[in-house]
Amino acid sequence: MVVVFALVALAVVSVLVTSNWYLWRRLFRDTTRGPGTARRVGGAVIAGGWVLAVGALVAERAGAPFGLQQILAWPGFLWLALSMYLLLALLAGEVVRPLLRRFLERRAGAPASAGPAGQERIPAGTAPSERPEPTGTAGPARTDGPTDTVGPTDPDGPTTGDRPAASDEPAATEGPAATDGPAATDGPAGAPPPAEAPAGSLALPSRRLFVSRVVAGAAAAAAVGTVGHGTYGVLNGPSVKRVTVPLAKLPRAAHGYRIAVVSDIHLGPVLGRGFAQKVVDTINSTQPDLIAVVGDLVDGSVKDLGPAAAPLAGLKARDGAYFVTGNHEYFSGAEQWVAEVRRLGLLPLENARTELRHFDLAGVNDVAGEDEGQGPDYAKALGDRDRARACVLLAHQPVQIHDAVDHGVDLQLSGHTHGGQLWPGNLVAGAANPTLAGLERYGDTQLYVSRGAGAWGPPTRVGAESDITVIELASRQA
Repeated sequence: MVVVFALVALAVVSVLVTSNWYLWRRLFRDTTRGPGTARRVGGAVIAGGWVLAVGALVAERAGAPFGLQQILAWPGFLWLALSMYLLLALLAGEVVRPLLRRFLERRAGAPASAGPAGQERIPAGTAPSERPEPTGTAGPARTDGPTDTVGPTDPDGPTTGDRPAASDEPAATEGPAATDGPAATDGPAGAPPPAEAPAGSLALPSRRLFVSRVVAGAAAAAAVGTVGHGTYGVLNGPSVKRVTVPLAKLPRAAHGYRIAVVSDIHLGPVLGRGFAQKVVDTINSTQPDLIAVVGDLVDGSVKDLGPAAAPLAGLKARDGAYFVTGNHEYFSGAEQWVAEVRRLGLLPLENARTELRHFDLAGVNDVAGEDEGQGPDYAKALGDRDRARACVLLAHQPVQIHDAVDHGVDLQLSGHTHGGQLWPGNLVAGAANPTLAGLERYGDTQLYVSRGAGAWGPPTRVGAESDITVIELASRQA
């Protein structure tokens, strides 16, 4: 087991090192002419970003002073998101890079337009034997030897290294060329002008540098824009979704009953009291009959986050607000938080059930509580209930649906997945959970999974907008 863990850790470190070297190369080495300040600053930025990110994760889990957690969290967690989208954008740029280079090569090799004084402009790099005979009275210049060509000729060849490319510098001459006649500049009118490159063409090293800068700039703009938009979406607060769920056993009198479902608020060093107030205001604006907080309320201790959670005391619903633990409560002191939410007016359901007017409402602890002897107990919560009544179960993780089916639950309300939070994280989350988000049926049991109101780690969502869901129960007898 130790060997397997070591191999996995080595693989992860190798991927991280390779990915970050690739980021530095494409963003800083390939966009500069040689070693210098820009490359050193780029290396420091990438290394420093990861130091802050690892520091933020360790400080949160180790219970470091809350002020230190807040200092590390913003830059550290945002770097995690930014580096991921920089990597994805640069990898996409590998497709664009050869296309752009080919486009520039075609421009450089296109026929030139007529030059001044009616003379044809000769593209740079044309061999002397291929140049047209001049029409002037002066004869062709005779040189003492063959002309040397400096610089690479393969446009797709390797880079020139850290030295400026030779063709980027003016050609050096040791003296005037020996000719049988006067120099071209002193010749009679009508002599051909010196050869020059077509307008807009670039020499090979400059062309490569130009392509690298365009791709790197576009990738950086795309990554910053994506992370900025996703962060604004989280900080702006969750939207409201409305879903109708028919239940066969629900009496006609309960038709239209509204349950506001909120999960994964993740109050912590980034999302604090102001965010909690937005969540409370949004829930109250839906005027629900019942509120279900289905886990992962916090990332931190009651001592640090008690003030941030205080707005939850303002939750209003006719039949009250209920709470079940998520896995992050067990990282943060679950017993203390159960006592705190009870003090704030929420009703914790710790493997327990309450009989409401028209259906049973049950709740089970999260599976992460098993390590502390506080795992889910379905027999205790559901074993002796009247199965003729409809039952709604609050359980943080979607994987708990299979036990819910075995115990005849009609509807399970869950969170945990964040809908993937950061695309393409949805692919990983979807593989680890029976339902990523939304409503699905498992036998006679329906499962609804909320994307959650907040975010863990980076306060950013891409392709998985945060939400609070109003479940409207429908009676088939109505």
